[in-house]
Amino acid sequence: MAPCLLYQLNGLVPYLTAWEWQKELVQARKQNPDLPDVLILLEHPPVYTLGQGSSLAFLKFDPNHTTLECHRVERGGEVTYHAPGQIVGYPILNLNRHTKDLHWYLRQLEEALIRVLARYDLAATRVDGLTGVWVKGEKIAQVGIKVSRWITMHGFGLNVDLDLTGFDRIVPCGISDRSVCSMAQFIPTIDLVAVRESIAQSFAEVFDLDYILSGSSISSLN
Repeated sequence: MAPCLLYQLNGLVPYLTAWEWQKELVQARKQNPDLPDVLILLEHPPVYTLGQGSSLAFLKFDPNHTTLECHRVERGGEVTYHAPGQIVGYPILNLNRHTKDLHWYLRQLEEALIRVLARYDLAATRVDGLTGVWVKGEKIAQVGIKVSRWITMHGFGLNVDLDLTGFDRIVPCGISDRSVCSMAQFIPTIDLVAVRESIAQSFAEVFDLDYILSGSSISSLN
């Protein structure tokens, strides 16, 4: 089993703060490949992010003239939305310890989320040709990654109990003929903390990880 530092952060973490953490963690692991893997689980304030090749046509607002927070980042995929009530996961994994295959990695991320949903008796599936996880034809989890020298960053967002109207301002993931959903639509009493624990458990199972529990601060992590 590969060692992995697990950070389950409370409160809302600004997107740019988490982005900087990821870049620092990746750089440290490029310099020292023996550093352990990391999984960060958190929530963001409302924010839109576009993949490095994402089309602005999928935005229903002008990013240069808006009070909405919007960032283009180095992950793959199109535009998506993060907000309180969505659990976002940032795995910083050295795929040299796992499997050096990006398609394998994407499918494993999806598998971890499918297992989480199964714990709540939600039958989640993949859709051929698309990335992410779906329940009853609606997208419940988004996946977008960046891998450099086999070190991963960015990751996934699972819609647990959030205001979905934020997705109305975009074409989510560039898919115009499918809608999004959340776990709360099927389980009104869903508990965010319990789901976060389920994500950590399923992630460990799928990636064969042995967690090293951390504190709530990540600022001193190398």
